[in-house]
Amino acid sequence: MKIYSCFIIPVLVLFYTIKVNAQETTAQNYIVITRNIAQLKPIIETAALLQQDGEPKFGTFEVVICGKAIAEIVKPEVMKGILTMAAKNKVTLLACGLSMKKFNILEADIPEPIKVVENGLLYNFHAQQKGALSIEL
Repeated sequence: MKIYSCFIIPVLVLFYTIKVNAQETTAQNYIVITRNIAQLKPIIETAALLQQDGEPKFGTFEVVICGKAIAEIVKPEVMKGILTMAAKNKVTLLACGLSMKKFNILEADIPEPIKVVENGLLYNFHAQQKGALSIEL
């Protein structure tokens, strides 16, 4: 009986600790990779809906712009409404440095507040490792 008590008590303490930690959830972060500039507005609208759902633990929402879409983000007529919409809905836009190199886009040409990350794919993997939910469009 003493052996069972020595085994059962630590197991119960372990399960109680796991249950308490599960209840202390941290903010849920989101990251999307897109290669199509036309997808930015629906992505931002989705971020707004997630925030409106009343999720008290809503964290960050980041969009990495890669591929041929990089050439579009330097056009003010394309980005004006998107930048305003992103700011209003607390969405961070990121430009993939690898795509910028491929399409000869200079960092100086990237409009504020878009940030440049050296490698969008690697940035996404790191965000996933930290618990972010990710989708690639």
